Amino acid sequence: MSLSVWDPFQEMETLLDHYNRSSRKTLANSGDRSFEVGDWMPVVDIEETEDAFSIKAELPGVEKDDVSINIDKGVLTIKGEKKTETEDKKRHRVECSYGSFVRSFTLPQSIKVDKVEAQYNNGILNLTIPKSEEAKPKEVEVKIK
Repeated sequence: MSLSVWDPFQEMETLLDHYNRSSRKTLANSGDRSFEVGDWMPVVDIEETEDAFSIKAELPGVEKDDVSINIDKGVLTIKGEKKTETEDKKRHRVECSYGSFVRSFTLPQSIKVDKVEAQYNNGILNLTIPKSEEAKPKEVEVKIK
């Protein structure tokens, strides 16, 4: 007979993890519109300069071909999937997130939708969303009389 360490919270963690994963597969409602919810959510940084917005999304282990980017009715949506390796292995611990993901962001009206650029390198997705001319700050000199 061998001794093993008993973790009294392991069953609770497993139950909560199973509950969280299954409930995220559904569609969530926000007012009168529905949006998709994935199995996990990548982290993003959003920055603004004078000329553009930039979005950096960390997608570790996700292939470029498994990512799609769409803009529809002023909403930018990044979708994809991080595929698991072979299921035939005996796993002792799984902490990495796998499955589908979706992130959506409402864009300001003052952008150039047709000029959006995306680059994907080493699991980092970088989007550049240029502002339209009327959205850029203008400096006006006021003369003193």
